[in-house]
Amino acid sequence: MEPDDPYGRVHYRHLIDWTQRLQREAPLIQRIMTAAPTKQVLDLGCGTGEHARFLASLGFEPTGVDASPSQLAAAREADPQGRYVQGSLTDLADLVEPGFGGALCVGNTLPHLTEEADLRRCFEGLADRMLPGSPFLLQILNYDRILDRGERTFPVTVRPGEDGAETVFLRLMTPHADGRVTFTPATLRWRPGAEPPLELVSAKEVELRGWRRAEVETLLQASGFEVCEMLGTMTGEPWSPTSADLVVVTRKR
Repeated sequence: MEPDDPYGRVHYRHLIDWTQRLQREAPLIQRIMTAAPTKQVLDLGCGTGEHARFLASLGFEPTGVDASPSQLAAAREADPQGRYVQGSLTDLADLVEPGFGGALCVGNTLPHLTEEADLRRCFEGLADRMLPGSPFLLQILNYDRILDRGERTFPVTVRPGEDGAETVFLRLMTPHADGRVTFTPATLRWRPGAEPPLELVSAKEVELRGWRRAEVETLLQASGFEVCEMLGTMTGEPWSPTSADLVVVTRKR
């Protein structure tokens, strides 16, 4: 694990039911990406590569970009033939060549860019690498709801573990007045009847920025994107201040 890799011990491949998630998200992803003028597409914040491999299964040629060495190592282990690039999303203009026909950035990736200048640089770099008319599908948590309500946690995830134990994935949040959020993901081993029944496997604090809808929309438009749809989930429900997510469908002008 790299010392500055906050997700080096968070094993997302085992903490998320990826089969169920991709089945749920597939109709929207397919609808948006069919407008791509070329098969070369980007998966930004690709993590362990599940979405990149899904795009490849649809006939696209994805390039995954992520800052986490450990997440990319897991992606390459699962897909040795895949194309994955390590680096910050603020450096897209230097990391990948121009001419991409679409891009995907799903999960809670963009909040890792905590400064407006960094998010603007990400969007401008992406626009520079994409062909005119190319779709860009963006999804983050709905921070309008989280910040307005002062929410502190997500639903607990319980997954099968090793040696008869179960793995508990706990995600805590501490919202701050300036829109930043201290995010604390923790993994525990749960063995009912054992002593102790719960053991902490890993925990880490990560500083995020809770980007609101208006902020994201303004920066996208200023960076060369046309906002086409605002949705509240990856299954296509309209956005509202209480939606689960902020899902933005855009295209390069």
